[in-house]
Amino acid sequence: MRHLPHELYSAAQTREIDRTVIEQHHIPGARLMANAGASALALLKQLWPQARKLVVVCGGGNNGGDGYELARQALLEDYQVSLFELGKADKMSDETRAAREALQALGDHIQPFTGSLPGADVLVDGLFGTGLDRQVAGLYADAIAALNQQTDTPVLSLDIASGIDANTGNKMGVAVQASATLSFIGLNTGLFTGDGPAYSGEVYFESLQVPASVYQSFTPTARRIDLDDFIALLGPRQRNAHKGHFGHLLMIGGDLGMSGAVRIAAEAGARVGAGLNSVATRSAHSTILNLARPELMSHGVEDADALKPLLKKASALVLGPGLGQSRWSQRLFDKALDSDLPIVLDADGLNLLSHNPHQRDNWVLTPHPGEAARLLGCSTAEVQTDRLRAVNAIQTRYGGVVVLKGAGTLIADGQPLIHLSDRGNPGMASGGMGDALSGIIGGLLAQHFSPIQAACAGVMLHGMAADKAAEQDGERGMLAMDLMPHLRQLVNLRYE
Repeated sequence: MRHLPHELYSAAQTREIDRTVIEQHHIPGARLMANAGASALALLKQLWPQARKLVVVCGGGNNGGDGYELARQALLEDYQVSLFELGKADKMSDETRAAREALQALGDHIQPFTGSLPGADVLVDGLFGTGLDRQVAGLYADAIAALNQQTDTPVLSLDIASGIDANTGNKMGVAVQASATLSFIGLNTGLFTGDGPAYSGEVYFESLQVPASVYQSFTPTARRIDLDDFIALLGPRQRNAHKGHFGHLLMIGGDLGMSGAVRIAAEAGARVGAGLNSVATRSAHSTILNLARPELMSHGVEDADALKPLLKKASALVLGPGLGQSRWSQRLFDKALDSDLPIVLDADGLNLLSHNPHQRDNWVLTPHPGEAARLLGCSTAEVQTDRLRAVNAIQTRYGGVVVLKGAGTLIADGQPLIHLSDRGNPGMASGGMGDALSGIIGGLLAQHFSPIQAACAGVMLHGMAADKAAEQDGERGMLAMDLMPHLRQLVNLRYE
């Protein structure tokens, strides 16, 4: 159950997959519900083998039906079970009503939820599932509060933590804080982006024996990235290789007082293997950057014309880390965009672009939600409410490849399938992490990765390096430069 598919679906798609299985493959909905209950009980035993007392909270939909089935099967195995329901039997589907009646036949274990829950070894959340499309209120909000109130008791959510939008990952007012989530039939995008990762706990999956042919007729809305997709591009180097084979990355940024950003980006580009790494920055910073990392070729550039010889030698650009928004910044920005080189545009480069929007096919834009809002002329909250819509809207407006950073980073290139990274951790919430990402992607572009390849592989390397840094020393206090040794290890994994 821990092996997770890479394909991610919308709530409507998972419902359609369910319908297809029932109608075209003649697998009764009641059997799917019974299988879901059995799978959930098996996972519960695996995660909490000492648990004997269960409290199950059910809504009136089929998600609640899975909860009724789990409760019934747990009773047959001598668990102590109390089930609290919020749905009305006369409004339930036939399958859910049948599951409820089967549980009733085993005794008086069902009671209405009135505002509180008793103690238990494990709480089971079967309130909403994937069908939620409005803010949670009333008794349902009270039920979620009651589940969350027992902070020392693990919570198993069925399909998705109740209160999380299955499509966007947005919290609909309140949401269950799950310890683990067992998703059935198809993984939803909302599990892995927005608020979803914060509320889902560890995610598990059970297909309920849906035939593989069913999935082949559906196009996912998103796909979780796997670094193995890029193994061939990260393969061993030829014995006769030299630095010229691996590109020349030019970093442009570092206005007065902001040399650190371009320094971080430049080292990240070098650590993923760019053959040569140059920095165009303020003259006041040039010598300092060479002292800190002598392998970087640092150039003091006070006039945009001084960029011309550097641009002629470059294979790819990173434009924006520490660039600022001064007249100097604007002149360098304009001169860089005059070239036809592949570009990673980040930080103040994105802010400058938002003032004068235009399109380009061979760039990678890497906004965080605030920068994304400026690019779209909306609020950060609007971006976060529907991150998939936002990343597509930016790509449509500006072209190229767009990386919308955050929990569950999204990557769009104008194709129907969005790419999603579920790597990384909260330790990355520190200054300079975005600069490191722009340098990583730029370093891969310099090595002749396509923009979409560089974006996907770069985001994965960035998140995986941060995860390794967290494993080594913890999340709190992690700095961007802590990723550098792990980046080098990751891009050499397949050399052994």
